[in-house]
Amino acid sequence: MEEKPAPVSRRNRPAKAPLSRDGIVAAALALLEQDGLEGLSLRRVATALDTGPASLYVYFANLNDLHAEMLDAALADVALPATRKGNWRARLKTLLTSYVMVLYNTRGLAQLAMMQVAGGPHALRIVETILDLLMEGGVLEARAALAVDALILHVTAVAAEHSNWRDKGNDLERVKRTLAELSPTEYPLLYAIRDQFFTSTPKSRFYWALDMMIDGILASAPPDD
Repeated sequence: MEEKPAPVSRRNRPAKAPLSRDGIVAAALALLEQDGLEGLSLRRVATALDTGPASLYVYFANLNDLHAEMLDAALADVALPATRKGNWRARLKTLLTSYVMVLYNTRGLAQLAMMQVAGGPHALRIVETILDLLMEGGVLEARAALAVDALILHVTAVAAEHSNWRDKGNDLERVKRTLAELSPTEYPLLYAIRDQFFTSTPKSRFYWALDMMIDGILASAPPDD
């Protein structure tokens, strides 16, 4: 007579870790890194945590709510100036460089940041620090408030563009061919400087744009509403 396998008690299975907001965010960030923003859903996060989507609604109202907390958790890695020593402008550029690299280094994070207004504690500390640096440089409050928004939007867009290029490729060669074939009669200015679009490195262009923006912030009056 064939011997039946001994029943296995369900109690011998390893216990699942209890759900928590931090655990859900960590699982969601891991999925984002693995599959990008397009592959992220509450159902997929729930599956990764061996639970049902309904369980996540105890902690998050919807996917957008989870996105906001994911972004803020990631922004904890942005390096803030450790001291007030040194040139305020250099410290500001170092902070913004760290910001762009944090967004760039996690697949899909920059695209997520383009969809969100970061408002968690880590984001607020970053904004507070940028305001402090701008005011140290003599930027008045009304201009500083607008400047923070413009600077963060710029570095987020840069991170999104370059992470898209990294993950999906870019059309720079096609653009180069298009410019090379321009009619000097129809587009005289564009034809004359066509090679200048590709002479600078991404890093030097990034810092040039930051300097241009900071110069404008220092010189410009706030909008007259």
